[in-house]
Amino acid sequence: MPSRRRNSWLSQELIVLLVTLALAVLFSVGLDGFFTLGNLVAMARSVSILGILAIAMSIVVIGRGLDLSLIASMAVTSALTLQLMQEGWATSLAIAASLGLAVAIGVINGFIIAFVEVPALFATLATGFMIFGLGRVLLLKGVITYLPPMATGFAWIGQGQIFGVPAIVLAFLTTALIAHLLLSRTAFGRFIYAHGDNAEAARLTGISVRRLTMLEYASASAIGFLAGLMMAAATASMNTQIINSTLIFDVILVVVLGGVSLVGGRGSIFSVLVGTTLIGTLLNGMTILNLNNNLQDIVKGLVLLAAIILDNRLHPRDEETARQGD
Repeated sequence: MPSRRRNSWLSQELIVLLVTLALAVLFSVGLDGFFTLGNLVAMARSVSILGILAIAMSIVVIGRGLDLSLIASMAVTSALTLQLMQEGWATSLAIAASLGLAVAIGVINGFIIAFVEVPALFATLATGFMIFGLGRVLLLKGVITYLPPMATGFAWIGQGQIFGVPAIVLAFLTTALIAHLLLSRTAFGRFIYAHGDNAEAARLTGISVRRLTMLEYASASAIGFLAGLMMAAATASMNTQIINSTLIFDVILVVVLGGVSLVGGRGSIFSVLVGTTLIGTLLNGMTILNLNNNLQDIVKGLVLLAAIILDNRLHPRDEETARQGD
């Protein structure tokens, strides 16, 4: 224990920042075109949606949860927004209706986990498949939903720029700032940390842990919906088959790698930012190297495993902690 105290300054965030800096230097020297303004802007744009999704995931992970339905919820609700716009709905009404659905999905997830007491891993895995299936059968008319050609204002939020900075990057940074203030400056944020640190102790202090769980998942689903809007605006479409991609694992990779502990009660939005920066740098370098998807998956798997081991070393679970919230 004393050795951990002496090395407490060596946080996971600092380790990730140092690794990111080392990779950036290595890629700048060894890869043509990496350290250029155009590539750096493209890299920031490409990881912004991943970063917003990681912010959503971090809220439930800090509360010692997990949301594997996040991508399904994002895809179905954002595709529904585009479809309602095609049917003549005003953009604001289409967004409001789909946001309401996203929040409802989060509340249902939280209810199943908190009141039915199904573990988050299994509950959200099941609801993810249900959301995708019900969305395709009852709500959506096709696998891919396209943005109406006249919706240029909506498209701008994914394709426009402000003073040369992509609007989608500014949306990510704004979301990060709001989430940081929510977690660090409000009672809701303090309750989330208390819940993740020790659910039973939080309950004894008067926190309504079950209702808090529902709010955590509702917040995550709403932020995930925002990421879906950004993606739909950037590509002028939403392909619901994205649920079958590795995106959910990339999100978890960013969260855990940055320092949001799977133990719960630890981590911050800064953790998400540094994790997003490292993954963005790594993915961009592998793309320039023209590595195929299989090799990229191997690298990401190794990085995730290393992050989990590092998390376990920096945040060991004692017996009391292990019994709470499982």
